[in-house]
Amino acid sequence: MNTMKKIKIVYFGTPEFAASQLEAVLKAGYEIAAVVTMPDKPAGRGKKIRFSEVKETALRHALPLLQPANLKDPEFLKQLESFQADLFIVVAFRMLPAAVWRMPRLGTFNLHASLLPQYRGAAPINHAIINGETETGLTTFFLNEDIDKGAVILQKKVVIRPDETAGELHDELMRLGNELVVSTIEKIECRTATVTTQDQLSSGVALKEAPKIFKDFCFIDWNCDCTSIYNLVRGLSPYPAAHTRLVSAQSQPIDLKIYACKTESCIHHEATGSVRTDGKTFLKIAVSDGYIYLTVLQQAGKKQMTIEEFLRGFHFDETWKTSF
Repeated sequence: MNTMKKIKIVYFGTPEFAASQLEAVLKAGYEIAAVVTMPDKPAGRGKKIRFSEVKETALRHALPLLQPANLKDPEFLKQLESFQADLFIVVAFRMLPAAVWRMPRLGTFNLHASLLPQYRGAAPINHAIINGETETGLTTFFLNEDIDKGAVILQKKVVIRPDETAGELHDELMRLGNELVVSTIEKIECRTATVTTQDQLSSGVALKEAPKIFKDFCFIDWNCDCTSIYNLVRGLSPYPAAHTRLVSAQSQPIDLKIYACKTESCIHHEATGSVRTDGKTFLKIAVSDGYIYLTVLQQAGKKQMTIEEFLRGFHFDETWKTSF
């Protein structure tokens, strides 16, 4: 008699990244006893109630669904325990209390979008690109009392292309994460999983963090060099996007999201933050070691557009300057 794939799983997750792995686990033939996701919340200008991608996946597969506001709520814990799951999986969800992650007999593991112990935190994909890394990856690890510090089960390395954006890397890691999550389940189920502590992996290595990104972090500092600004733009593209404010000679401000740019390294004598444009095909901003060419952007309240489209619809000249 086939004893494979008999374990019961409770899956915790919220965004598209987590929904992709949920689909992969189901496709691999594992039983999802229940799905736990965030409560519904209003989104957009109309403040319509929006379901998470994980909830939409659960509904599509008619899976039992829990949306607790409080993960320590005794009623939620009782309901969770009633599923008698063998294993919990967490992908892009909030921190679980010990009463939850200690519940299943085979433990609780998480998928993290970095090569732990590097880039612990909420935004590992963004920060790896912003810091100019050429390599990142995925890690599955057992949860413990400390955020992102549990014993590592499996890792997968990924090369970061010099022009790759956070959105592109997100999609690649999401796809590869499907395979890694299923492989991790198989090893846990067959009792072949071996773990490595993160202390062993971090010995003698300087660690970089990946904290949650807030709006102030997204503003471009034009005092930085070409490479730093280029990496910030692609590391925040398409979301939440790098921001800048340009101001005319008449003190008229315009706020822009910058989705893509190009660099020109050179020696010049322009003031840092000064704007150069032909009013038709290019807009470049002077920095310490060259120029940043804005190529794809979005004005507040308008659609995303190329620089040529933007300049056709907006009178722009060299009296404009950046606002630091």
